[in-house]
Amino acid sequence: MAPTVSAAPAPAPAAAQAGALAQLAPGTLLSSPVEIDPSAAGGALWIPGAARAWKLEYRTSTSGDGPAASTGTVYVPEGQAPEGGWPVVSWAHGTTGLGDSCAPSDTGWSQRDLDYLAHWMGQGYAVVATDYAGLGTPGGMPYLDGKVEAHNVVDMVKAGRNVAGADLSREWVVIGQSQGGGAAITTARYADEYGGPDLDYRGAVGTGVPAYIENIVAIAGPGMPPIALPKGMTAYGLYILAGLDTAHPELGIPSVLTEQGRALLGQAKVQCLGDFEETAVGTVLGSLFTAPLSSLPDFHRVLFDYMKMPEDGFGQPFFIGQGLKDTDIIMPSTLIYAETLRRNGQPLTFRTYPTDHSGTMAASLPDSTPFVRALFDGNPPAPSFGSAE
Repeated sequence: MAPTVSAAPAPAPAAAQAGALAQLAPGTLLSSPVEIDPSAAGGALWIPGAARAWKLEYRTSTSGDGPAASTGTVYVPEGQAPEGGWPVVSWAHGTTGLGDSCAPSDTGWSQRDLDYLAHWMGQGYAVVATDYAGLGTPGGMPYLDGKVEAHNVVDMVKAGRNVAGADLSREWVVIGQSQGGGAAITTARYADEYGGPDLDYRGAVGTGVPAYIENIVAIAGPGMPPIALPKGMTAYGLYILAGLDTAHPELGIPSVLTEQGRALLGQAKVQCLGDFEETAVGTVLGSLFTAPLSSLPDFHRVLFDYMKMPEDGFGQPFFIGQGLKDTDIIMPSTLIYAETLRRNGQPLTFRTYPTDHSGTMAASLPDSTPFVRALFDGNPPAPSFGSAE
């Protein structure tokens, strides 16, 4: 039996240095996986229905396709694996924060996420879950950089298949919520390219998908926005600036921020979501700027390359579920995004639900569960567009 792990992460190995990482293939394990004890993090690391689970560290990519390390977790269901191994759900988590202490493999999962992941495990799927590069590993986290997240999600499947005793199949799908919903749909666009011939990508599910947020960020500056937003949106906005500054320090984002803005930018890079929401509550984002972000050289090109969701080129079917009462994301933009995908002839199944951001996860299961089953059964669903009955 492998040793067990509590909530504390394993020490980074020597191979996690950038020079050594560059010599390793994506998905390479950087240390021996450590078996997770069901009581770790007060039980918040253990998905109900799991037979065994491991924490691991693996080679992946970060901004500019640079080599990076990420941590993550692997869970396998109870019972005997089918021939070829357990079909895999690669889970892309929602916003937890940008600091190393915010990594889910350390803190555990929310009850919402545990219930949701337990459902997929109950369908007979293994679950692998990346923390994303820079979250709990060296380097900052490029928040909402979809291509980086896609590399992390794909490479997590490769890493999971390298865990002795996990018995994972080549066949996999990606599922994500919120930040992870955007990651899942971007992964859907690049999964075959990033995964290569060793993996058999089948499709994707994203709920609470943020889209076209770059259009809002692009107009930020003095007096814009002019009022305090809900604390969650304020935190997300500052996380976007912090992630962009991490990935592209050459932009000089701090140079157009006030002293308060620079202080909050620094806090955004280390505080987890709940704490940072309280730090930033009541802040008027428009008061944090001394000049528009658009005044920074090459800002628009860099921003749109960093954040823009793919609008075509999807090779496999994917599902988007959207809550009509969602106030955590700019929901009308997601509806426009879905319509853009439909008009572009992409293999999208789109459903809306009369619920909020978190509620969409459970509300969509009657539709997303048979969708994923059909993907694994080799009967990809035809595109469709509408509301849940």
